Amino acid sequence: MAMQNVVLIGFAGSGKSTVGRALSERLGWRFVDTDQQIEAEQCTTISEIFKLQGEAAFRALESEMIERTLADNGQVISTGGGAVLAERDRICMKTRGFVIALTASLETIISRVSLDENRPLVQGNVEEKVKALMQRRKHAYDFADLTIDTTGLTVKEIVDRVEQAL
Repeated sequence: MAMQNVVLIGFAGSGKSTVGRALSERLGWRFVDTDQQIEAEQCTTISEIFKLQGEAAFRALESEMIERTLADNGQVISTGGGAVLAERDRICMKTRGFVIALTASLETIISRVSLDENRPLVQGNVEEKVKALMQRRKHAYDFADLTIDTTGLTVKEIVDRVEQAL
């Protein structure tokens, strides 16, 4: 395969990390979760970064992490839900990888993120915040090379679809 990396994008709770781990095993590639990498380097959680430094500071860290991560090859990379907001990140992803957008129904996303306190943008009224954020980001993932709706699919079915596309 000529592709340098597979980059998974999508809303929080769309399955990027879970699918990414399974896909990297299938391909024999390294799995990188950019949010986990940021937390490891900063020695704190993303929620804390948002709270103490603000979203803009987090986005700057995220852009830098995406750029550094995509300098390597042979990786399946799971990005944060908002990683697609910066044009420089979208260009970097498209240039250095095959970009796959994972989507899911509103109900699926809400059920997946409602129990997770590590998602700073959807704290509080989860349903209301997820709806608003999904509406704002409706076209943010349109640049992907492939889009897969993960609603009702098993991880194996999603990985099979990705492998077929590659």
